[in-house]
Amino acid sequence: MLDSTLNTGSTVALPKLELDALLADLRQNGFQTVGPRLQDESIVYREIEGLKDLPRGILSEQAPGSYRIIRTGKERYFDFIPAGQSWKQFLFPPRHTLFSATKDGTWQLKENDEPAPRYALVGVRACELAAIAVQDKVFMRPDFSDPIYRLRREGLFIIAVNCLDPDSTCFCTSMGTGPRLRSGFDLCLTELDDAFLVEIGSELGRSFLASRTYSLPSAFMQDAAARALTRAVESITRTLDTDGLPELLLNNLEAERWNDVGKRCLSCANCTQVCPTCFCWDATDAVDISGKNTRRERLWDSCFNPNYSYVFGGNTRPNIRSRYRQWLTHKLGTWVEQFGTSGCVGCGRCITWCPAKIDLTEEAAAIRREVAK
Repeated sequence: MLDSTLNTGSTVALPKLELDALLADLRQNGFQTVGPRLQDESIVYREIEGLKDLPRGILSEQAPGSYRIIRTGKERYFDFIPAGQSWKQFLFPPRHTLFSATKDGTWQLKENDEPAPRYALVGVRACELAAIAVQDKVFMRPDFSDPIYRLRREGLFIIAVNCLDPDSTCFCTSMGTGPRLRSGFDLCLTELDDAFLVEIGSELGRSFLASRTYSLPSAFMQDAAARALTRAVESITRTLDTDGLPELLLNNLEAERWNDVGKRCLSCANCTQVCPTCFCWDATDAVDISGKNTRRERLWDSCFNPNYSYVFGGNTRPNIRSRYRQWLTHKLGTWVEQFGTSGCVGCGRCITWCPAKIDLTEEAAAIRREVAK
């Protein structure tokens, strides 16, 4: 029976070792527990079993075109800022077989009817949860619902984490997406030295927490968490002025700044691959050497790929300037018209992982300055 003292919105103190038991409960109920792990000097999202798999005592230091891991030796598991991977890969997989076909006299088609995995995502930050909400608008529209995304999303369990140590490339405060989580999670952790404060966000989250050993948090613990979140907000210095931003970009498509950034951009597509909201994709057919077996796959693509904008008769975006302009005006401009929200959540990944050190916040500011002259 559920503890009647637990309600949605309640916050309790959970000993850190209890997280192991909570994840075990989730696995016993059919969830694949996925979370951050340290691999090759970076943070990746992989299957985990418990605390032993989390990156304990790890900070990340990020700057334009720069990422490194710092070992602190502290007994904390979520001090780092997420790296190049995002949770997008679990809901909108990079490669997915749509159907296969076999020729045995005539062609026989077989849809991919594998059941959707049920994921429990551990350590989802506020900007990342905002990115999932953005992709919900893309893949679960009133006029169309993508079945691959929808089935994975409906079975999702989210253990979120309040972000206490933002990096220099973060600007979630400008986008209104963080660093504190407000809703959309099943459980939300705020990490203290000796315990997690856990906020309950759903009835499903309440049901799993009810069987764990927890206590009511003291005023000291609650104050410590509040102070840490205040420090996190104050530490974010990178900003993006969103006032009239869609109009600014779309009304100045011939600004000189587009030429400048076009000379620096490598069109490598790093920014779109690490972005938690970008959703460009392509469908390809793969035929084996016998010519009797084929499959159609959906896979990630990018508007920076020259072939992405190729149509019969030519390329609609034949140079890097036009491809970068398309990306930025869509991300910060026409996305609002299409989906009612910006396509940027302020995570800063595109800044960190750009080998040319291009910063979209600076590019938008430069166009604003150019227009104001």
